[in-house]
Amino acid sequence: MRFNSLITTYQSLILIIICKHNSAYTTKRINHLNVNQQKNNMKQNLQTSSGKTINRISIKIIMVIIMMTGALTSRLANAQVKVVPPDSIEYQGALYQKAKAKSAYPKVVGYISFILPLETLTLSTGKFDPNFSNHTTTIGFPVGVNVLYSDKFGFSYEFTPNIKASGGSSKMNDILFDPGTMFRFEHGFTFISRLAFDTNGRYGFTPVFNQVYARTKDVNYFVALSLPTRFGNSEAASLGLNMQVGFTFN
Repeated sequence: MRFNSLITTYQSLILIIICKHNSAYTTKRINHLNVNQQKNNMKQNLQTSSGKTINRISIKIIMVIIMMTGALTSRLANAQVKVVPPDSIEYQGALYQKAKAKSAYPKVVGYISFILPLETLTLSTGKFDPNFSNHTTTIGFPVGVNVLYSDKFGFSYEFTPNIKASGGSSKMNDILFDPGTMFRFEHGFTFISRLAFDTNGRYGFTPVFNQVYARTKDVNYFVALSLPTRFGNSEAASLGLNMQVGFTFN
């Protein structure tokens, strides 16, 4: 009887010890879990705070870069605006380039016309020979190109085939090549000093007084009086008076 009560007491002690051990283990486990949970929460808080800190730093860096870029851009813009004195070589060169870009010269224009010899004076005898005397007449068809270098000066290249009619028949008589310099004035007046080289053997020079009398979008109409002076081919020197009418292409 005493033995059984001893065993029962011993069992009760063991159960109490086991329960206390389990209770301590459980408490320790719970405390460990709580510690781990706190560590995880701290890690998350650290990650969140570090992410927010990184974002704030990134925003500050971007703002600083934008401010520096704006400052540099304004300085570069101010550096590009260069004040050049009007009397400097650079300023004069810029004006020259601007004027050169807008310049219309050199300009090449062509023209066609016809020319009538009105009178010819033989210098050695003083005899006048009208164009339409003795049923004989001559007419020429000057065609050429004017190279205009400015409003004041140019150069003209002209070829003139001449046709002579006499006694009821006509023929190609000669071709005249007479280049010359052009001196241009206001109101459409031009003085042309031409040299003359004729296939009939004659040569000389021809002052020309040219006047534009009408202008259109496509052509300019002109009239000219010339004084052909000729020498050579075993003939006496002569001085003539010619009238020329034609138009130039714009």
